[in-house]
Amino acid sequence: MSDRGLASARAKMRDAGVADQAIEVFAHYYRQLEDGATGVIREDSIEPLTAPELLDSIEIDDAAAAAGLATTAIIKLNGGLGTSMGMDRAKSLLPVRDGRSFLDITVEQVLSARRAYGVRLPLLFMNSFRTRDDTLAALERYPGLEVDGLGLDFLQNSEPKLRADDLTPVEWPADPALEWCPPGHGDLYPALLASGVLGRLLDAGYQQAFVSNADNLGAAPDARIAGWFAAGGAPYAAEICRRTAADRKGGHLAIRKADGRLILRDTAQTAADELHHFTDEFRHPYFHTNNLWFHLPTLARTLAERDGVLGLPLIRNEKTVDPADPSSTRVIQIESAMGAAIEVFAGATAIGVGRERFVPVKTTDDLLLLRSDVYELSAEFRLTRAADPAPLVDLDSRYYKTIAGFTERFPAGAPSLAGASGLRVRGDWTFEAGVVVRGAAALSDPGEPSIVPARAILEGSSN
Repeated sequence: MSDRGLASARAKMRDAGVADQAIEVFAHYYRQLEDGATGVIREDSIEPLTAPELLDSIEIDDAAAAAGLATTAIIKLNGGLGTSMGMDRAKSLLPVRDGRSFLDITVEQVLSARRAYGVRLPLLFMNSFRTRDDTLAALERYPGLEVDGLGLDFLQNSEPKLRADDLTPVEWPADPALEWCPPGHGDLYPALLASGVLGRLLDAGYQQAFVSNADNLGAAPDARIAGWFAAGGAPYAAEICRRTAADRKGGHLAIRKADGRLILRDTAQTAADELHHFTDEFRHPYFHTNNLWFHLPTLARTLAERDGVLGLPLIRNEKTVDPADPSSTRVIQIESAMGAAIEVFAGATAIGVGRERFVPVKTTDDLLLLRSDVYELSAEFRLTRAADPAPLVDLDSRYYKTIAGFTERFPAGAPSLAGASGLRVRGDWTFEAGVVVRGAAALSDPGEPSIVPARAILEGSSN
């Protein structure tokens, strides 16, 4: 049955114009899936990473920093639509600070670094077919952004969702687009190869790439890290941060006992009976930021040696074909994580960075923080945090989960949170202008739509 499934999947991908390299990567994982692979990494097979090299302890002179940045290309993962927040276009186009979107601030960060260091510093977006047109249209307001004829983007690949019962490509005539899914951000490497971008970067003299998520504005170009990476000679490096109780869901690096290599373990690769180990911020004290550095010639050579299949660990993601309909056909999405490439390269390393390098927006809770006075935007378009630590925001998902619902309830913008340690909202509250939150404030559910009046002060305990 599964032989027929792989043949059908190959044909479907060829008919859709998917690159040959991407089809071979899919086939590699398909064979693992039919052999029963789960991708689970057991706790007894790893040792926690507890003492990484820290950026604060590294000395890099200005010349080395500038030289490192001069051979660096910036890549942003930009395939997400923000569907979890009710969006239907590129999440990076969402306004986050002073009317500027993630995309705007990212571009300004790159332009600022170019001016400061006199470097070319190309910026490339890995788009999906759903985000490409809107993204490229928004980038038209930045003439001169493209350098060296590299373009501004390349497309991630697509693959068919597989029926969970027989591993054949699912059919969903009600919405054929739902028959397809992205292969996870591990697709970065075959997409760089298949698009020709990897070759063009090498031809233009670039030696290393820095990759991060488009919704992480903390991941600005950093000459110091670029200089450290270029001077160290490692083929690959991951930025990691000290975990807190708020970071229990994020993937982490560990040391594989079998060969001593660093590996990445995500939630989906953790056995259900070992999740308490995974979420223990003391046992695994650093989380993976998804900020990556890799040596472009080494990547090209490794892909050539492996016929385009880097061989990242499988992530088996079981869902329904229509995510909004739990009764729809059960499917398996074959995925991989780009950070898992750390185990492919001998000599790969990690560096501990400050929390300012990790400011993602996954929910409207995060968005409220980013829009508030907890953060400031510098002249170089870097985010600086005015409150340390940042308060914990917990908004009632019944009313605030989507951008539409969130915007309706904060019509005058975010309240002041710089003096808060937390804000918990239950119920349907609309915040008028000038609201100030102090301490650990909470609003209970009044049972009906209610107003937090202008200039109100919400106070809670200071603990």
